Amino acid sequence: MPFEIPSDLNPALTPLAWLLGRWEGTGRASYPDTDDLEFGQQIDFADNGGDYLHYLSQTYLLDDEGQPSKPLSMETGFWRPQSDGNLEVVLCQPGGYAEVWYGKIAGAKIELATDAILRSVTADEYSAGQRLYGYVEGDLLWTFDKAAGGHPLQNHQWGRLQRA
Repeated sequence: MPFEIPSDLNPALTPLAWLLGRWEGTGRASYPDTDDLEFGQQIDFADNGGDYLHYLSQTYLLDDEGQPSKPLSMETGFWRPQSDGNLEVVLCQPGGYAEVWYGKIAGAKIELATDAILRSVTADEYSAGQRLYGYVEGDLLWTFDKAAGGHPLQNHQWGRLQRA
């Protein structure tokens, strides 16, 4: 599906314009001491005229026909591009996490690493993360590496989403 940059987009968002809209697809998760999992995902990137994007990601289990059957998790936050090509991202998750990520925008590639992870008393231990997003063959590809539960930083989730 072709994409056009909205004429009223805040100029600060131009480096992230390719993300705007809804993305849908599937992903996989794997990590020590857990079962491997395939999931469905929907990501929305929206703007309201400000110099940031609102981000909402929702994941869910799939039934035998590939339809959503049960919510897994979600995260929401703000992607704040900086004039020097850097990117600041602030995210919150219902599992009891608030995260600050820093990284670089390089065309249709975004690399992020955690700067701070806050967690509630009941949240599982999680100490570091790295994310990579890219626009490949018209799709949004992403991967998430994490260090948690005493394990070193390693791949945890990845997905391929199409513009809806």
